[in-house]
Amino acid sequence: MAGFTTLTSRVVPLPIDNIDTDQIIPARFLKATVKDGMGAHLFADWRYEADGSPRPDFVLNKPDHKGSQVLLVGDNFGCGSSREHAPWALSGHGFRAIISTSFADIFRSNALKNGLLPIVVEASTLRALRAVLERSPTEEVTIDLASQTLIVPGGDRVEFPIDRFSKTCLLRGSDELGYLLGFERQIAEYESRTSIPRQPIRGQG
Repeated sequence: MAGFTTLTSRVVPLPIDNIDTDQIIPARFLKATVKDGMGAHLFADWRYEADGSPRPDFVLNKPDHKGSQVLLVGDNFGCGSSREHAPWALSGHGFRAIISTSFADIFRSNALKNGLLPIVVEASTLRALRAVLERSPTEEVTIDLASQTLIVPGGDRVEFPIDRFSKTCLLRGSDELGYLLGFERQIAEYESRTSIPRQPIRGQG
């Protein structure tokens, strides 16, 4: 996956609390075992009519938000069942970061493992950003992962938390396995130094 360093993007506002994983990606799409095409099913029950046509009033279908890579949501985003398909769908649509006041723990873990950055901010910051977007939907934010900073319209800088290991993986564009494989040479050298020669079984040879 692509490394996450600095991102400047418009923001899609969906300020609803307690959006669960079944709303992010309905259960009928969970038979898929690969990420390809999952973005088309993101928020499917809100995004499409019964005949499959886009609902023009849903935020993802509005022209102002086409190509936006940051999603602004309400509190407790990603609650419900622990389906990895949820971050697959969000990333597949093109989102690289989500701004909220809190995330469900399992969703947050799954998001970080799939290159999706969950940004936790204070409620006052979320309200202020939402108000700006209501006045001017095409305003942009900048995310600097190295400094763990969100720069909102107007230039204010807001720091956000992230654990060191997840930050390192995102900056490198690597998942947990990829991170470990990055030390393959060092592991091989260690094993060659510490391996115990095989001893013949008593009575043989």
